[in-house]
Amino acid sequence: MGEAKRLIVQPIVSKDANKIVRALHYSGKVATTSKLHLGVFLNGKCGGVMQFGDPIDKRKLLPLVKSTPWNGFLELNRMAFADWLPRNSESRCLSVAFRWIKKQYPHLQWVVSFADGCQCGDGTIYRASGFILTNIVANKTMWRLPSGEVIADLITRQVWNDSTRKRLGFIMGESWKTFAERSGAVRLLGFQLRYIYFLDPTARQRLTVPVLPFSEIDRRGAGMYRGKSIQRAEGETKDTLAIHAREGGSLPTSALHISSEVKNG
Repeated sequence: MGEAKRLIVQPIVSKDANKIVRALHYSGKVATTSKLHLGVFLNGKCGGVMQFGDPIDKRKLLPLVKSTPWNGFLELNRMAFADWLPRNSESRCLSVAFRWIKKQYPHLQWVVSFADGCQCGDGTIYRASGFILTNIVANKTMWRLPSGEVIADLITRQVWNDSTRKRLGFIMGESWKTFAERSGAVRLLGFQLRYIYFLDPTARQRLTVPVLPFSEIDRRGAGMYRGKSIQRAEGETKDTLAIHAREGGSLPTSALHISSEVKNG
């Protein structure tokens, strides 16, 4: 791990975490469901964040692991690292984060996360960090608006998200096909990949869906690295491209320095 072992992972307040995500994450957007914000520090400067919380559609994901209580799992909502952090930073910090979560919240059994194979990557960081692959689906929910903004159609179907609908001119109850034809929205090409990490190893015995081999990514043509579709060469290992790939995900940007004196919480 080298210099990555010098990294410090500790809680930070949501305001600071969201600032980092908006600056470094490829989407530029925060997840409103995030509850736990872990900052990544090197030499007193914060250059990354991992945000955990509820998924948007929690009821749909809960049955993935049988007998999981309502508060028994989290989603890794956002992971954004600056390009000046050392090699192996992502996998190192995920490992530290999971150990911290297991100690602080022993009732949590697993963590789910999604790789955006439409805009960012296919999840090499997750594979290098001990996640298992449980689903690969062609994108049907992510759309690019004429303005360039990318949005998930689920957001506009949520009753509470009235402000977003008004901003987009979306009429509650209309189909996305109708909205797309009217607004010029275009569905993104690519795939979404679902990964699970078991904080409680025994919970894996209750997994209700098949574990997919990583080779299935290439077989389905779902490989992506830094926003570009790829096909791995024969014999390439699961973490050949994982190191410092920012797939979790941020793309290299100018450094964002936040003092280590940032308030914890």
